Amino acid sequence: MHIAITGNIGAGKTTLAQLLATHYGWDVLYEAVEGNPYLADFYGDMARWSFHLQIYFLNSRFEQVQKIRASGRSVIQDRTIYEDAYIFAKNLYDTGKMIPRDYETYRSLFDNMVGLVRPPDLMIYLRADLPKLTGQIRKRGRDFEQAISPDYLESLNGLYEDFALTYSAGDLLVIDVNNLDYANRSADLEYVISLIDRQLTEKV
Repeated sequence: MHIAITGNIGAGKTTLAQLLATHYGWDVLYEAVEGNPYLADFYGDMARWSFHLQIYFLNSRFEQVQKIRASGRSVIQDRTIYEDAYIFAKNLYDTGKMIPRDYETYRSLFDNMVGLVRPPDLMIYLRADLPKLTGQIRKRGRDFEQAISPDYLESLNGLYEDFALTYSAGDLLVIDVNNLDYANRSADLEYVISLIDRQLTEKV
């Protein structure tokens, strides 16, 4: 079983991935944030580093799906290869922070890769509004994230909604997390798990 968690910066993907991995006894694969050589530079100058960062994430995500396929184990994945192209790279291109030449090169590489990728058995989209996102970003205290603008988060949210509406590669479960705190309230975690279990039962 391969479950992937998708959602904007600060939506709570990593926390939920950890909790679900513990609950189900599955492996977990995290987004390549810690030790990422481009991330801090990117938030300082998005136009300068956008192509480098997106290529780094794309390669990391492709490596993850290859590991998932080879392992034969059940895995929770924090963010997916689809978001890189359809949300983050597209947003950078739409806002002029990635030039057309770089975007076309990036999309060509993604299109070649995605043909070799098996989609997750279940994609979970954590829907979160701006106050939730900014609160979570502030709380976790990563220095390079503190300068992320609300406009940037809002534009990503719009693309996430488009992605959720058009995603057709597999099953998708949308969970509104604006009023959930599954890290600190067991009832909220139980609620999320019940939604996932119901979806997985229907799949079987």
